[in-house]
Amino acid sequence: MADKIPDKSGSNLYALYSEYASDHNGEYTFTVGAPVKFGTAAPAGMILKQIPAGRYAVLSTEKGPFPKVIPEAWQRIFKLEDEGKLKRIYQIDFELYDERALDPLNAQVDLYIGVK
Repeated sequence: MADKIPDKSGSNLYALYSEYASDHNGEYTFTVGAPVKFGTAAPAGMILKQIPAGRYAVLSTEKGPFPKVIPEAWQRIFKLEDEGKLKRIYQIDFELYDERALDPLNAQVDLYIGVK
């Protein structure tokens, strides 16, 4: 799908969590995409989302396979939140897949968590 995105402005991919109904237990919208040049229109069947400027806590996963390291990182986030050490705003959170994520069996991903 990423190959069909027009006018990409980089090779990174993003997984975006937005439109939260409440918190991480409620419904939300999950979108996967890539950065595009300013003014690019979304082709049929795709949407354009913008990551707003704001305060984000950044946590990096351990290195390892996607199905292991990403859920573990989210569990750390939930624990920090439960302990009151992370005050999330539940507007937009995202995962950044850069060159460290090229090998899905030995990847590292950054998670950006919108905070107050």
